[in-house]
Amino acid sequence: MENELEEIINLIETHKERAYRKINEELVNLYFEIGKYLSNKISNQKWGSKTISKIADRLKLLYPNIKGYDKRSLYLMIQFYETYKENTIVGPLVPQIGWTNNIIILKRTKTIEEKEFYLRLCIANNYSKRELIRQIDSNYYYRYLLSNNYQNLDLKQDRHTPITLDLCSLEFLDLPNAYSERDLRRAIVGNLKTFILEIGKDFTFIGEEYRVQVGNHDYFIDLLFYNRLYSCLVAFELKLGEFEPEYLSKMNFYLEALDRQEKKKYENSSVGIILCSSKDETVVEYSLARNVSPTAIATYETKLIDKKVLEKKG
Repeated sequence: MENELEEIINLIETHKERAYRKINEELVNLYFEIGKYLSNKISNQKWGSKTISKIADRLKLLYPNIKGYDKRSLYLMIQFYETYKENTIVGPLVPQIGWTNNIIILKRTKTIEEKEFYLRLCIANNYSKRELIRQIDSNYYYRYLLSNNYQNLDLKQDRHTPITLDLCSLEFLDLPNAYSERDLRRAIVGNLKTFILEIGKDFTFIGEEYRVQVGNHDYFIDLLFYNRLYSCLVAFELKLGEFEPEYLSKMNFYLEALDRQEKKKYENSSVGIILCSSKDETVVEYSLARNVSPTAIATYETKLIDKKVLEKKG
């Protein structure tokens, strides 16, 4: 009985989700068509703001219980249409996310490339309004462009998807000016949902100070995750200072222990991520040149990173 009930519930939820997506798609397409109509009228008949205001007032009288047809919203529809009307690549993406997230992307990004990036990210991760704003405010797009960690890992799946960004923004931890590695680890665990949003939703948390026993000795990995996209365990080591070559040998030791003791037969080799506050790219290059285990060296900032700084790096 319970199994049958669960199957019925799954069917209901699946079709509810499909229905919601269809309704959302029709709503976004409606706003696009309204924007198109108004844009053409403004261009061909020289309509001004007074005309748009009159239309908004009439719509309010006709649809008093429906929000979204005021003067400001109508101008957003015009901007929405004019932004995507001639783009055959980005245009088809917009109905796949909600109107609220579409407007966030429209207003908070500049280039069409940046808009496309966040549209695809939103589709892939089903972001809430709050999650999307966080990604844009933390300049996720610009940090992604600077990231080449996937090149260090030699993973067989999508090589255009880095397992983590080269530069992580941990502004949400709200750490004091002076903190220890333990403070950093505990703050991450205490803000796990946002940390996973930062490193990627394919990560599932397994544990902190994860114990591996080798011989008669116990060793503790700062943070251990599982990545569903790459089907592998991912060990995080947290460091306060600049990357040092010896960190890599320790990570290799951890990965060997994980592969021998924890990895399932159907899983890929374990991956390491050394998260430091800074790194010398030349030292990293030398360190990774003969390294066998798949490991990425990433840095983090505990404050929001200025977009102008990222643009200069690019």
